[in-house]
Amino acid sequence: MRRRPGPSTRLKLALSYAGFLFVAGALLLAVVWMFLLRYVPDNSQGLLGISPNRYLLVRTFAPAAAAAMLFLLVFGLLGGWVLAGRMLRPLTRIADAARTAGKGSLSHRIRMEGRQDEFRELADTFDSMLEQLESHVAEHQRFAANASHELRTPLAISRTLLDVALKEPARDHRELIERLSLVNARAIDLTEALLLLSRGDRGNFTRESVDLSLIAEEAAETLLPLAEQRRITLDVSGDVTGGAARTTGSPELLLRMVTNLVQNALVHNLPAGGTVTVHTEAYGDTSVLRVENTGSVLPAELVTTLTEPFRRGTDRVRTDEHAGVGLGLAIVHSIVRAHDGTLDLVPRPAGGLRVTVRLPAES
Repeated sequence: MRRRPGPSTRLKLALSYAGFLFVAGALLLAVVWMFLLRYVPDNSQGLLGISPNRYLLVRTFAPAAAAAMLFLLVFGLLGGWVLAGRMLRPLTRIADAARTAGKGSLSHRIRMEGRQDEFRELADTFDSMLEQLESHVAEHQRFAANASHELRTPLAISRTLLDVALKEPARDHRELIERLSLVNARAIDLTEALLLLSRGDRGNFTRESVDLSLIAEEAAETLLPLAEQRRITLDVSGDVTGGAARTTGSPELLLRMVTNLVQNALVHNLPAGGTVTVHTEAYGDTSVLRVENTGSVLPAELVTTLTEPFRRGTDRVRTDEHAGVGLGLAIVHSIVRAHDGTLDLVPRPAGGLRVTVRLPAES
């Protein structure tokens, strides 16, 4: 936005200082005149014949008063200019940092020294904002790079398979078609996961009443064949008091959230004989969903990274046919944030993971 040029804030402050000082001097002279000179006799003999009269005092006092007023004006301008510069120096550093950030350099920090005041508080707030922006930008750049890599992989495989088919036209292409179908399905799953993750981050969905216990039962019913295939016991339990764990949100997104959690618990489990427990309850003004599974012992430093996009948790037990795209828990985290909830991941001492989702209860 283009603006018309105008006087700087420093000049305005200097003029204000000089103006206030000049007015204060004028008021002081007015007080002297009102309460001193007006009582001096205005005659040729003066006061009791020995003091000068008002005329002589005014002629003697007026040039000195004018010189003092001129000095106050100049002193006010120069002193105000210097003081305004010192006062506005922190603001200049903040403006320079903002211009640097506007050019794309988010690593710069003001780190203003001195005691706490309004400018230091503004500088610290600006530094905190730059730190968060740098973190978000770096996260989005990593996400874009990982997404590009993940999407490029199935496309490269498809191109290789098609090149083989073109070079060997007489070859039976049934196996080639099956492999292309698998690669295409993986690309579609990845694209849908990215779209769902973006939708959850935007939070632009219609909210309605949802019962987490019913959502959990639906997700468990859908994934029961996978549990039976892997010989894992899948148990879904509700609040012992029989109350529903109701919240407000998108039924589609919440179903995807629970499905991802249960599927993740089934895939990253023991090779056989494992268990997955899904529990829902209403606790005060919070609706709670808890998913626990058996498995290998997980280090705490690994658990803290599982919600990052494309973090597959390679230290966890899983089969290759369910390798996934590394967006399961990232999507869960995005959906939970969009519903103003919290997500806690805690490794179980005996092995496996305990995931707790807390959402605001329906009011």
